[in-house]
Amino acid sequence: MSAAAEPLEAPAGPFAHPALFYRDDREYLEGTVPFVREGLAAGEPVAVAVPGDRLRMVRDALGDDADAVRLLDMREAGRNPGRIIPGVLRAFADSRPAGKRVRIIGEPVWAGRSATEYPACVQHEALINAAFQGRTATILCPYDAVRLPAHVLADAHATHPTVIPAGALPVRDSEAYAPDAAVARYNEPLPLVADVMTFPFTADSLPSARHAASDEGRRLGLTGVTLDDLALATAELTTNSVLHGGGSGVLRVWAEDGHVLCEVRDRGRMTDPLAGRRPASRDQRGGRGLLMVNLIADLVRVHTGDEGTTIRCWFPR
Repeated sequence: MSAAAEPLEAPAGPFAHPALFYRDDREYLEGTVPFVREGLAAGEPVAVAVPGDRLRMVRDALGDDADAVRLLDMREAGRNPGRIIPGVLRAFADSRPAGKRVRIIGEPVWAGRSATEYPACVQHEALINAAFQGRTATILCPYDAVRLPAHVLADAHATHPTVIPAGALPVRDSEAYAPDAAVARYNEPLPLVADVMTFPFTADSLPSARHAASDEGRRLGLTGVTLDDLALATAELTTNSVLHGGGSGVLRVWAEDGHVLCEVRDRGRMTDPLAGRRPASRDQRGGRGLLMVNLIADLVRVHTGDEGTTIRCWFPR
């Protein structure tokens, strides 16, 4: 029996979120291709969002069946982990008939993800369970059991209610499943960066804050759409601070490792862990600011606590 035989059966509940551990290409294909084909045979919409090298491998193995599958390179679509739930998973599931099961393979963690990105990846995996609670979907998440560090594999057990161990063992419940604890554990403080452009703002200075960010972004090398994105993110984050973060905040902009970073700190506390990760409904009024930032930035990191909230986002130079 292959490592993937068990999870191909329809799950008992409406939502299933197994982690698939694989050691080589053979186990990867045994865990993913039958999953896709069973979904297609059942008339279920199927999407595969994995890194490009894996995507090509799955597409080649599927042959003509690949034409019936939504294929996405996770290195692009999921570059910012905060974008994956609204922009990939829910975008696919919400566009299909209500109540019809969808199958999605999503691989947001791969060897080469940076230490800066990783906390947002873990929080994303944990929050999938809340974002899809009660929905009819199966989201299979592959993990490279050879190339990923031990703590990453441990985190996968914490963020997935079921796991499929590498080899011939069947799907089983994760004894370490604790998604809320995983979200809290990676709610890491973002150290204050000194000697950078700093702009304290209130409601009266919101336009000036946006202009200050744009001027500094341009000086640091941003142009075109990316410069516009920085201005938009600044406007959304500073406005949120005024409305929900105590009426004021501090904006900082600087360059680091090929990116321009924009950070907003305020005295508010974010109480909704899915803020910025829910797709906006057509009739929704307001509440789109952090979602917009997640959709346009290369990375968004958030730390929130009793002392306030910091949101930091990255834009490529």
